[in-house]
Amino acid sequence: MQRKTELGEQQALFDWAKYAAGKYPELKLLFHIPNEGKRSQIGGANLKAAGLSPGVPDICLPVAKGKYNACYIELKKDKSCKTSKEQNKWIELLQNAGNFATVCHSADEAIQTLTAYLSLKRGANNDD
Repeated sequence: MQRKTELGEQQALFDWAKYAAGKYPELKLLFHIPNEGKRSQIGGANLKAAGLSPGVPDICLPVAKGKYNACYIELKKDKSCKTSKEQNKWIELLQNAGNFATVCHSADEAIQTLTAYLSLKRGANNDD
């Protein structure tokens, strides 16, 4: 049995998004924020100087829906994976700035979240 990985979950999500873009054209704007990974001290310092910030969510859909400006998802491979202090702070900051930001613990959960987000009517004060 193959072990579940965060990369695998993310790839599954983006495979779905390519397929579902026929129904939800906004998904063509979905992108990954490459903020993770081990780097050398010099490489890390260069990226930090260029704007890398620990804790930024993995996925962004820069489409306004409902009362939100955009949707951000921190994707975990399963429920056993916890968010860091930095990730929790970023989610809070993004929410306070008028965005929908959340943690999903699988590609399936992220797909459900994006589908619900895309069903919101722009400008409507939809319940969270």
